[in-house]
Amino acid sequence: RAAAEVKADMELTRPMDRLVVGDVGYGKTEVALRAAFKSVQDGKQVAVLVPTTVLAAQHEATFGQRFAAFPLEVRLLSRFVPAVTQAATIAGLADGTVDIVIGTHRLLSKDVRFKDLGLVVVDEEQRFGVAAKERLKQLRREVDVLTLSATPIPRTLNLALAGIRDLSVIETPPEDRLPIQTRVAEASAGLVRDAILRELDRGGQVFYVHNRVETIEAQAEQLRRMLPGARVVVGHGQMAEGVLEKVMIEFADGAADVLVCTTIIESGLDIPNANTIIIDRADTLGLAQLYQLRGRVGRSARRAYAYLLYRRRERLSDEARKRLQAIFNASELGAGFQIALSDLEIRGAGNILGGEQSGHMAAVGFDLYSRLLAEAVESRKATLEGRAPIVEAPQAVVDLPVEAHLPTDYVPDEAQKLELYRRLARARSTGDLAAFRQEVLDRYGPMPDPVSRLIEVVRLRLAAEAAGVASISREEGWLVVRFGAGLSRATAIGLLAGPGLPGVRPSDLAFASNQVRIRLPRDRARVWPLTQAVVAQLSAGSGTGLA
Repeated sequence: RAAAEVKADMELTRPMDRLVVGDVGYGKTEVALRAAFKSVQDGKQVAVLVPTTVLAAQHEATFGQRFAAFPLEVRLLSRFVPAVTQAATIAGLADGTVDIVIGTHRLLSKDVRFKDLGLVVVDEEQRFGVAAKERLKQLRREVDVLTLSATPIPRTLNLALAGIRDLSVIETPPEDRLPIQTRVAEASAGLVRDAILRELDRGGQVFYVHNRVETIEAQAEQLRRMLPGARVVVGHGQMAEGVLEKVMIEFADGAADVLVCTTIIESGLDIPNANTIIIDRADTLGLAQLYQLRGRVGRSARRAYAYLLYRRRERLSDEARKRLQAIFNASELGAGFQIALSDLEIRGAGNILGGEQSGHMAAVGFDLYSRLLAEAVESRKATLEGRAPIVEAPQAVVDLPVEAHLPTDYVPDEAQKLELYRRLARARSTGDLAAFRQEVLDRYGPMPDPVSRLIEVVRLRLAAEAAGVASISREEGWLVVRFGAGLSRATAIGLLAGPGLPGVRPSDLAFASNQVRIRLPRDRARVWPLTQAVVAQLSAGSGTGLA
């Protein structure tokens, strides 16, 4: 039915804008294949936008195999493709010799031009920003847009439910498909070993998700020692060109038993023989992310198992507990749409309707407009209820002379760059920063120093906010920390006057009613560590320890 609705839309005089929601493995790719074939048969070109290089390569193989008997030219465009091949593909798109191109954000670059683009397919829609999707639409005004997702973001789902976008829901599971058995538990070596051995004993394979590149090799080595007979391989977005693809092919071909990986496998990876997934530190991942990861298993007639592990019960936050409970409850077949509806209910629609309102929103930015609107609504409610309005704590201002930005040679597209800056501005936890870092590494490769420093500056801002700091700046050889409503002069003196700041003497500290000034060392290399240490001291006193 979804495929028929898409075909009917493509035959209308107005451009198609349809969202297809279906659980992982329910056939969204099949709908995309049929739509792409129809578009090419009508003499148009097709662009398929996917979030990761791994999924792009998998889609290229799927499309190429499916259309092998037809005179269709299918190409791949991502950062892993050699420059010479990229240039040939871009030239083919411009002169019309390439019919279908499958790619990551590389498709959005300004040097990519289409002779006659007819259809844009956005797979795993929840992984893209609005700016990225709008950039594709701008390539040609009359382009058909097909959006695929198991768990669409609230804004997209709300547009569909409101009737602004057409919606198709695939509810029929594949034949013989079984629900995934989900277990939420405290991490232990015994549980991990038993889960892996149980899968290997029945001839299957295992995903082990460890979402920290810095320690992923150590985790893999620990598993090798725990399971001497198992073939353990590692895959993540920072790997050298071609190495990641080799690892994934090796695992898909059954040459490895356990793939220790980051969330790079989240998007559409299809390995039917892998039917156990173990997610380490599941409490740090988002609801849709957990659902997508769990969907990497259970893609055959064999029973699949998902283990969502966390560290030490007392450190599990209320929000993380709710997310894990929600994913545990949504274990039946076809639960992705329910997950998305819950996300919409919890997080809000993220959508402003009406021409005049959209004008204001464009002028000040969606996030700021939403915040201003929320403040106005809260003020009105407080007046009606006869109480003081609840005011959200302002963001800490970090004004430091450090080179922290996204270089143009690293992120060449201005719209993408703006979207990434917005993501950082919205970050509210170290988990948000970790997810941002992982996504940037996967999209653009190893980060230059200014990008790493930008993430550290945002981390400093989060710690400063948690400590009650209003602003941090440098003024004529002094580090100036101004206090917000949550930090008093007496508290700051108690936290900073002790021996906790290495190399800082009592005479280097000057306290005023609303600020503290710390004399900076002459050695520039010590300035940034000292800044971090000051905020860490204040943050530790607040009980957050975010720095």
